[in-house]
Amino acid sequence: MCTRYIPPQERDIERDWHIGNRNPYRWWEEVLHPQYEGPFVRRAPGGGARPVELVIGQWGLIPGFSATPRVAFTTSNARSEELLHKPSYRHPWLRGQRCLIPAVSFDEPCWETGANVWWRFHRADGRPWALAGLWNTWIDRATGQPFESYSMLTVNADDHPVMCRMHKPKLDPTTRRPRAHQDKRSVVSIEARDVGAWLFGTVQQAQLLLTPPPVEHLKGEPHHAIHDLDLRTTPQLFA
Repeated sequence: MCTRYIPPQERDIERDWHIGNRNPYRWWEEVLHPQYEGPFVRRAPGGGARPVELVIGQWGLIPGFSATPRVAFTTSNARSEELLHKPSYRHPWLRGQRCLIPAVSFDEPCWETGANVWWRFHRADGRPWALAGLWNTWIDRATGQPFESYSMLTVNADDHPVMCRMHKPKLDPTTRRPRAHQDKRSVVSIEARDVGAWLFGTVQQAQLLLTPPPVEHLKGEPHHAIHDLDLRTTPQLFA
């Protein structure tokens, strides 16, 4: 589960996703947390000369059935395995309401020392991440006011050599040892070659893209130097 990331500046999003600079000025925090307003890129209604658009909305998807724009449960991250079963995400997923969440970096907690050490992940090639998300437009029935929102998709990362090291281990209550199945989570990175399939493809095409970021694309480091953090397991990534 990701609960903190750094978005690019507006001009960088417009350039990298070929949106142009005709968008109204938008502002967001330098570091985003759930419930903050953040930018995302989605398929533009009607297509035409500008097939995608830049939108700002709440990080935390507002389901269509919600009575208010403030949701009582967490929707900042959505487990990809549950998209068809969770009422919050089923309709956006089936309707193809997929988006890209631009990120300079994202943060994950590492507990290998027994304490929470935050790690920050950039792309090794220096480009911004295009993280997979779902969006929804919630309409206030009393006023007609629309509220945009989005959720970041996650996948299981138990077998990923880097992302499996993130997050606090789940312990067996009887032995206090780590469980065999941890269900460590990872964000999903949409590569440039797959942007068209993610934004405009079928549900089946999008499903095939729900995988953790390739190891060779990850460049991560702890926020603060921790001398007893064992980096030897993945020296090629964190040198």
